[in-house]
Amino acid sequence: MNTKSASFAAAGTVLLWASAFPAITVAVRGFGPAGLAVARLAVASAVLALAAPLMGVRRPKLGDLPLIVLCGLAGMTGYQLLLNAGERVVPAGTASLLVATAPVYASLLAVAFLGERSSRRRWAGSAVALAGTALIAASHGLGFGASALVVLGAAVLQGVFHTAQKPLLARYTGFEVTAYAMWAGTLFILPWTGSLVRALWGPGAHAGGAAIGSAVFLGVAPSAAGFVLWAYALARMDVGRATVSLYLVPAAAIGIALAWLGQVPGPAELIGGAIALAGVILARDSRVPAGDEDRGHGQAGRGPGQQHQQGPARGQQVRRRVQRAHLPGRLQQREPAEPAVPRGRQQGQDARHQDDRDGGGDAARGVPDDRAEGQAEQRAYAEQQAGR
Repeated sequence: MNTKSASFAAAGTVLLWASAFPAITVAVRGFGPAGLAVARLAVASAVLALAAPLMGVRRPKLGDLPLIVLCGLAGMTGYQLLLNAGERVVPAGTASLLVATAPVYASLLAVAFLGERSSRRRWAGSAVALAGTALIAASHGLGFGASALVVLGAAVLQGVFHTAQKPLLARYTGFEVTAYAMWAGTLFILPWTGSLVRALWGPGAHAGGAAIGSAVFLGVAPSAAGFVLWAYALARMDVGRATVSLYLVPAAAIGIALAWLGQVPGPAELIGGAIALAGVILARDSRVPAGDEDRGHGQAGRGPGQQHQQGPARGQQVRRRVQRAHLPGRLQQREPAEPAVPRGRQQGQDARHQDDRDGGGDAARGVPDDRAEGQAEQRAYAEQQAGR
């Protein structure tokens, strides 16, 4: 169930993030790259702040602040500024292709820093999906120059964000991690607030109703809702498996642009979208790494770090249940001790008899072997019988 819900969340993220591209096309005309970045993050932060009391958002631990700052600086502020600045001179096709490489960097960083393992099938599927994205990008025109490095830097920062977010999702809910990163990113982008003010109220302000509506949409849907859904999916899948779905963003953007802006896709875009979809399907391993399926489940209401105590506590509960279930039966089924048999010999026979009947102790049943406690019970019983 968790895997299915995570897949639906990832699909919702793809649609929301794909819808950002036509919205940016409309909003950037009125706000400019920097002004739009400020407006988008400010709206998203306000929406998350309004919902925070209802979602029970907790204060983060001081030890987690460096990761939170990294997520906000890389995934929110840095990504927005570099991408918007690069798209002023880089062709749209080149920009979309470079941004589409972010899952590659995220997977490599997850392998290096999080110890994740990626199968050959996933790498092969990623290569196919990236080839489909390249075909889509080529249909919009390619032109690699010095400015393309700025967009490439934005893609690298997005990969850093995906990887840095993963450890936080083991200690906080997806909503909390999104709120922390968004608020941190908004703080870092405040020096560019003047661009937003000039676009709205300065001399020659040219942010009309369509641009303002698109900016609000970007803050509410792709930023606030999109990042919350993404955090939910990432908490239940490893980084490499989750980011594979992002190869579908350019293909989904084609369909949304058709419905929103009336842009009819060409044959190359349609073929590229089909190739990207085939690559994502190929890369979707059926195996789920241990612990990822249920990670993040039920985190609301627990303090940071409490989920690490569940494993040992659950093991102790299982061991106690096994002991309560089997030790009374051992005492009831034991033959009375023979008075004439020395106590040490009687204990040895009891232990051998218990081993034969137990089939190897508790370890054979998949729980820790508590044979020492069982033998203590045997000796106590033998002494009681001998005393009679």
